[in-house]
Amino acid sequence: MRPFRLTDKTLAGNSGANHENSLSRCAHALACHHQWPVHRADPVIWRVAQLAPLDELLSDAVAIRRSSLLITALIIALTFPVVWLLASRIAGPLRKLAAEAESMRRFEFDSPVTARSFIAEVDSLARAMRMMKKTINQFLFMINSLAGEKDVDPLLERVTHETMTVSMADAAVTYLVDDDEKNLNPGALHTRNGKHPGLPDIALDGDHPLAEAMKKSAPDILSLIKQGTAPLQPLLALVDDQDATLVAVPLRNRQDDAIGLLCLLYKGRYDTDERDYSAQIGFMRALSGFAAVTIESRHLLKMQKDLLDAFIQLIAGAIDAKSPYTGGHCQRVPVLTKMLAQAACDSDAPPFDGYQLDDEEWEALNIASWLHDCGKVTTPEYVVDKSTKLETLYDRIHEIRMRFEVLKRDAEIRCWERVADGGERAVLQQELAAELAQLDDDFAFVAECNEGGEFMAQERIERLRRIAAMTWRRTLDDRAGISWEEKQRKERTPAAPLPVTEKLLADKPEHLIERTDNDRMPADNPWGFKLDVPAYKYNRGELHNLEVTRGTLSAEERYKINDHMVQTIIMLEKLPYPKHLRDVPMIAGCHHETMDGKGYPRRLTREQMSLTARMMAIADIFEALTAADRPYKKGRTLSEAVCILSFMRNDRHIDADLFELFLTSGVWRRYGEQYLGPGQIDEVDISQYL
Repeated sequence: MRPFRLTDKTLAGNSGANHENSLSRCAHALACHHQWPVHRADPVIWRVAQLAPLDELLSDAVAIRRSSLLITALIIALTFPVVWLLASRIAGPLRKLAAEAESMRRFEFDSPVTARSFIAEVDSLARAMRMMKKTINQFLFMINSLAGEKDVDPLLERVTHETMTVSMADAAVTYLVDDDEKNLNPGALHTRNGKHPGLPDIALDGDHPLAEAMKKSAPDILSLIKQGTAPLQPLLALVDDQDATLVAVPLRNRQDDAIGLLCLLYKGRYDTDERDYSAQIGFMRALSGFAAVTIESRHLLKMQKDLLDAFIQLIAGAIDAKSPYTGGHCQRVPVLTKMLAQAACDSDAPPFDGYQLDDEEWEALNIASWLHDCGKVTTPEYVVDKSTKLETLYDRIHEIRMRFEVLKRDAEIRCWERVADGGERAVLQQELAAELAQLDDDFAFVAECNEGGEFMAQERIERLRRIAAMTWRRTLDDRAGISWEEKQRKERTPAAPLPVTEKLLADKPEHLIERTDNDRMPADNPWGFKLDVPAYKYNRGELHNLEVTRGTLSAEERYKINDHMVQTIIMLEKLPYPKHLRDVPMIAGCHHETMDGKGYPRRLTREQMSLTARMMAIADIFEALTAADRPYKKGRTLSEAVCILSFMRNDRHIDADLFELFLTSGVWRRYGEQYLGPGQIDEVDISQYL
């Protein structure tokens, strides 16, 4: 069906019938062709509709439309990849920046920001994020590095160096307030040119520019010129330039007190060049607070550690000062122990190859060696200093001597009484002389036994008992004028009526000092002590003490001396140690143990003791053998001390490997050259002991 278009044309004329017929025919044709309804028009104005094919009428427009659509489609097809590419180029950096922002949210600052864009705003944002990520990464790195540094001096060096590097300065100096709070002392110095000239202290009460800068709450910027202020000239020498800019940032602690000053130096004057120091100042302000708190914390830790070391040495010195019989033992054992430990670290021979001590283990060994005899503060001085068998707070040999004097006077009185009764004077005087000579000889023997210099063989003990059976007469009350404690002990037996005949050497009930509950050590004690505890705390019986076979100490006193090891362990285990010092009680408490498990106080074997504990056993013995400041003996020579140690090695009292290291490393000789007298240093053939 061909389309038609109806056009209107006004008809002129008076013949209404003709008009109506013409219009009717057109309407009829249109209705027949398109089935359109035709209505009669206004009776006054008549129009004629002309029909024409629509495709012919709009053919040019349709062609134009088709070409336009084709061109549009072609343009879209050609521009879409370009638009997509441009959109990708624009969105790609934004996606990368979004990913970088997400990584920073997760505190991942390891990789740098690599996004770049041809759009100035996006590229500027990428540069800003790149600098931000780098700055945060550097800041976190510095915080971690500062937090991980334990010592004050290395911490200052790291703060100064890292700040100079990050701030791109030409030099950096850290000043700290001294303990008297009177001066600023240069603590650390770093320069890019490698120069490290000495810097003077700065008086805080003066008018030095840095002293003024430290009083400010904000960073201060100063210009340094060659002809400028004299106090700043030493700082200008740190940079190879005529002029410099100094950025000074106060270091303030938790109480907002200034504890120092962090200074950065840049070449050139800030008031003449165009450099912007705002970024450096902002970074330093952010860092200075953390650095100040960290420095203060490390300084406090160092002060506490120094205080602990001083207190430890004070205790050791007090123990040595308490008794001249121990001399400087507590001060020399740490030196010898550390010598042997260093020899083990330096040795490549088995079993010491690969053996090393870190700083914390050295600290534990140092504390343990200084405190290895701290339990001696509980040992009575007269027991430690007991140089004769009858000595307590005084030497009771004087009482024995007086009894012999009484016997001699009684013998003389009897002699002269018999002369007065008519006896032959010459014979009686001869008998008296013999009796007095025997008494003198008996007392000399008792006095010799009291010295404890010789082994008490059985025949000597038998003679001592015969002498002890001799009697003397006491006419005075022995309970008058004594302490209530001694009176309680004497009341264990009823008082005998005077005069009383007593044995010359007696073991009396009042000589027995009973143990209290605090003096008893149960077998299931929490420290693992394995002790043979004597029945009494002390037995001051005269015959009991004189019969001691070796030395001057009774079994009870020997236990009390050895008890210092028990008390050392108990005291040290009460202390709240940090993790790296928890072995201090074990190291300090094993120097009387033996390798065969027969030592004191835990009867540990070699395998149950640490190497450092076994080192201290050798150091303790060698120092005691060679000590020349003991009033009761002469110090052994090197050869004598080494020989005695070899016997102890053979008896498995000391570690054989450590004894060999002690000899081959020359520790014995180095120690002797430092602490022994010239008469004690002799030649030692160590080959016979290896």
